[in-house]
Amino acid sequence: MIRTVSIEREPWESADAARLRAAQRAELDARYGNDDHEPGAPPTGETVSVFLVARDADGAAVGCGGLRFLGPGEAEIKRMYVEPAARGTGVATAILHALEEAARAAGVTTLLLETGTAQPDAMRFYEREGYHRIDNFGPYQGEPLSVCYARDLP
Repeated sequence: MIRTVSIEREPWESADAARLRAAQRAELDARYGNDDHEPGAPPTGETVSVFLVARDADGAAVGCGGLRFLGPGEAEIKRMYVEPAARGTGVATAILHALEEAARAAGVTTLLLETGTAQPDAMRFYEREGYHRIDNFGPYQGEPLSVCYARDLP
């Protein structure tokens, strides 16, 4: 079943944004068996310029994602997350496409992202959406749990 969702920018600090990020963090902590699985500086409201929240037809927040601008023409996707009950319904694809559109509007030509070895579902998703594996970049260089991807925006 494909869900109808609305996707809007929200403040990083909003209650729903914070709840979704905490749920993502708890899931990743469980997958990796610890809470030390993200190299580099954690994203913040100051470093993630665009943060989107997806809401279902009842207005419940079911997913999120953000953009951290890295330099001229480049941004990194951060905190992509969809609640387990909404997975497989098109919510993640809708969020990703909205992030890509926001990136294009900001003049971004290349999107980068990092996921991890314990997230094969995420790797399949990004590959299906046209992202290709690249050498680990920035703070992920030399990190054995990190898997990085990129996509040039048309």
